[in-house]
Amino acid sequence: MVQIGVVGPCGAGKSTLVRALRERGIAAREIAQEHSGVPAMWQRITRPDRLVYLDVSRETAERRLERELPPAWWEEMTARLAHARACADLIVETDHRTPEEVLEQVLAFLDAIEYELTR
Repeated sequence: MVQIGVVGPCGAGKSTLVRALRERGIAAREIAQEHSGVPAMWQRITRPDRLVYLDVSRETAERRLERELPPAWWEEMTARLAHARACADLIVETDHRTPEEVLEQVLAFLDAIEYELTR
């Protein structure tokens, strides 16, 4: 079974996406890379077959989390995510998407991968 890792800033929708993928029988794991100063932690601990990066603006994250996220803290968090973002197989901007739209985009990506693997 393919293991999907999901990374991104706080408030991007990682938990929501992982829960939805698991409900569909897909092995998915939220990786808290944003809290680690080790750039490749996502690779060392989870070793996902595919990495999905959910991106979000600070303003949208603040609205979703209902709290202020200081700019310096946000910059540090996104710096911690830089390696994972650069290595991601799929980057999804979540600012203007519903959780269902994000899920649809990820499922379409996974379907395309499966198609390529069976060709």
